[in-house]
Amino acid sequence: MLDLDPARQGVTPRDASTLVVVRDGDGGLEVFCVERQKVGFLGGAVVFPGGKLDPADLDPAWAERSTALAARTSALASDAATVRGLAVAACREALEEAAILPVSGVALGHAERLDWRARVGRHETTLLALLGEHAAQLDMAALRPLSRWVTPVAESRRFDARFFLYVAGAAMTGAHDDHETTASFWSPPAQVLSRFVAGELQLAPPTHRTLELLASARDTAQALALAEVSCLDPVCPRLVPHKDARGDSVALVLPGDPEHEVREPRSPGRSRYVLRGDRFLPEDAPG
Repeated sequence: MLDLDPARQGVTPRDASTLVVVRDGDGGLEVFCVERQKVGFLGGAVVFPGGKLDPADLDPAWAERSTALAARTSALASDAATVRGLAVAACREALEEAAILPVSGVALGHAERLDWRARVGRHETTLLALLGEHAAQLDMAALRPLSRWVTPVAESRRFDARFFLYVAGAAMTGAHDDHETTASFWSPPAQVLSRFVAGELQLAPPTHRTLELLASARDTAQALALAEVSCLDPVCPRLVPHKDARGDSVALVLPGDPEHEVREPRSPGRSRYVLRGDRFLPEDAPG
């Protein structure tokens, strides 16, 4: 799932975005998850829809084809154009990987979103052009900044991923694309975490920590409240040797861990993820 080498000097991380889609279900808060194809970065892992920033996401024309962003979003990049581009990337990737699209000015049903995804995927048109044809906009006002995770220096493929929270309506079904994503589902966050503990699925630390945060919310209103006070400083795990009564291993330590150079925690929860078998499990620092 990860390609970690403690001797690696590291490459510059690429800008990326993730859309964490939630809704109010019969039993409380639900989150939409997709399973990535078995090869490539995070291959086989259950994740939220997302991907890297493309040059087209920075097109100035998006200023007319998107609503204004929430004020806190400005903390995610140094200039307004990049911030808007990151939000565009989150929406575009959600359409491509999950048939989910925050849109204003037009009522899109599931069939329409699938059609838009297919047309964009065949390069017949672009999302920007489709929005223009329908006098619609990306509903960026509905995106709330949630967190920022940077891939460890020890990883060969690095991304600086901004996580946005989006509350979907009941009509937002979602569907994986059978290419980059091979399965999809809505689930209470706690159930996804339970399946991870049982070994039924794989989660990367940023996904696991986000699910832990959402598991504390009863509904979308509480999830939005959590986003309003979440830390937006970058969380870049550091790979270190880990030794305890169970033997030698490695761990990805987070800000606030005794072995991380950033002393203040930036993400609530345990301070490290220790490699146990083929999974990184949340644990406290030894001692």
